[in-house]
Amino acid sequence: MEHVADSGSGARQTSWVREAVNRIDSDFARSADTHLIKLELPRMAAAGIDLYLKDESTHPSGSLKHRLARSLFLYGLCNGWISEGTPVVEASSGSTAISEAYFARLLDLPFIAVAPKSTARAKIEAIEFLGGEVRLTEPGNIYDEAHRVAADCGGHYMDQFTFAERATDWRGNNNIAESLFSQMRLERYPTPAWVVVSAGTGGTSSTIGRYIRYRAHDLEKTRLCVVDPENSVFYDYFRTGRRDLCLGTASRIEGIGRPRVEASFIRSAIDRMIQVPDAAAIATIHWLERIMARKCGGSTGTNLFGALALAEEMIAAGETGSIVTLICDPGERYLNTYYDPTWIEAQGLDIAPYLNALDRFSAAA
Repeated sequence: MEHVADSGSGARQTSWVREAVNRIDSDFARSADTHLIKLELPRMAAAGIDLYLKDESTHPSGSLKHRLARSLFLYGLCNGWISEGTPVVEASSGSTAISEAYFARLLDLPFIAVAPKSTARAKIEAIEFLGGEVRLTEPGNIYDEAHRVAADCGGHYMDQFTFAERATDWRGNNNIAESLFSQMRLERYPTPAWVVVSAGTGGTSSTIGRYIRYRAHDLEKTRLCVVDPENSVFYDYFRTGRRDLCLGTASRIEGIGRPRVEASFIRSAIDRMIQVPDAAAIATIHWLERIMARKCGGSTGTNLFGALALAEEMIAAGETGSIVTLICDPGERYLNTYYDPTWIEAQGLDIAPYLNALDRFSAAA
């Protein structure tokens, strides 16, 4: 005869997970979608090209990573990896950790971020404000250290770099791709010629790339371009197919670029890559502040510079159409770096030539 012992803990955990999922769904229901901003630039308007910025900085946790954090928490909960009281650990340069700290607080869970020593102080403070703990280490050690911390405290290592593309429903269900293309439907060129994104984990690019192919019947003319900063292997991996590529330095543009090829970066979901100099990315956010009166992070500068490079190609070819890219997070997190002339000079970056080149887009036609 089979004997079954049940202390009731299984039922209690099932009830807790159900309540946790409900809290996340309720938070989502309270949130509006992010805005799609049309950037009016005389040079492009004269050429018949429309440029849009999807403003992901308006999420409750302040960045594009809010969508990823929500998906990763739901993935962990429904896989049985996260239960009541489980410490959640992440390896992150900042924005993902901020968003995960937001959801950990929502679920009353401990949260520990393992971040590079170069992480902007404002990001560290944001994680701590949300109740998270930050442990700083060398850039190349964040993966192993996050594993160790999770093992030591009996927690769950969220591992965004492995699970970003798995956790997101790329077919729809209010993901960033479905939102973006739905917002474009009443525009002059509703089907974008290009969508431009940068990659940290590869989760956003794989979601958008898969969605374009899934909706090929009406998005067959849309192509996905991923832009990559300096000190990142993604561009060379895309070009060569070598998964063993590795660097000893971290990306200067926080949140994007990686020193190794991450599991979530799906090369075959991308149509093209552009490598953007860091000086160009930083110049672009200074230029963008002039025409939008707001500060954005360095990843936004990388995105926008790549989008403008594609616009130049379209102008030269006599093509018309639309280009969509992303505002990833606010620039107030980088006042001591990208917006500090002393820091820029110390990094050996000359942004003046790029600013001069960018001015032609905003100059009167």
